[in-house]
Parts: sequence; structure tokens; C-alpha cells
Amino acid sequence: MYAQGIKEYQKVSTQTSIVDADPHRLVQLLFEGATSRISAAKGHIERKEYDKKSNQINSAINILGGLQESLNFDAGELAYNLERLYDYLIRRLFEANIRNDIGMLEEVNGLLMQIKSAWDEIRDQALQTMGNQRPA
Repeated sequence: MYAQGIKEYQKVSTQTSIVDADPHRLVQLLFEGATSRISAAKGHIERKEYDKKSNQINSAINILGGLQESLNFDAGELAYNLERLYDYLIRRLFEANIRNDIGMLEEVNGLLMQIKSAWDEIRDQALQTMGNQRPA
């Protein structure tokens, strides 16, 4: 029963974070969600829990797809570069899923952490330019 209570708390906490988040924070949450799922998938591979691994990788792929769809191509070359990078990351996740390759997952996670780090650094600038626009 204790574990169920923790799960429910985490669910409510996550929902509250999303409701209260500004557009910049929502993108941060997506990065965090993707990297969390990739890390979980690595653990599932190590424990040979391949169905769970596939679910986590597919969830990370869906998150990256959402980030890719949210790109604002009016922002210029950066959006096009991110689109290609997200496409690459998605392909690598598909490969990692098929091959049960932890190295590929670590590569994707490392690249996502670099993107997230850059995103974290531009918070003030992003909030000023976002307004009602979609994030780059």
C-alpha cells in the first residue's frame, strides 16, 4: 500500500508540475522524461526485461517526436538542426531497442543532456521570446 501511495503522489506531483509550468519548463520536463526513460531502459536491458525495455524506449521516442513536432521553424536554422538531431536520436533509439544496445542508449542520453543543458542556460532569453510562440 505504501508503494501505491508513492506512485499516486508522484502522479499528482507530475501533473501539478505540468499545469504550473511555463513553456520553457515544459520542454525541460520533456527532456527529463526522455532521459529518465532511457535510463530505465538501460536497467531493463541489464535485467533482461525486454518488454519493459521496449515500453521505456518507445515512450522516449514519443517524447522526442513531441519535441520535434513543437519546433518553431520560423526561428531559423537552429530549428532545422534540432529536427535533424531529433531524427537521428529517434533512429538510434530504434536501433538500441532492436539490438538491446546500452551503448546506443548512453549515446542518445548524452546528446539529450547536452541539448537540455543548453536549453537550461537560455531560460530568460527563451521566456522573453516565447510568449505565445512554440519553443525552438
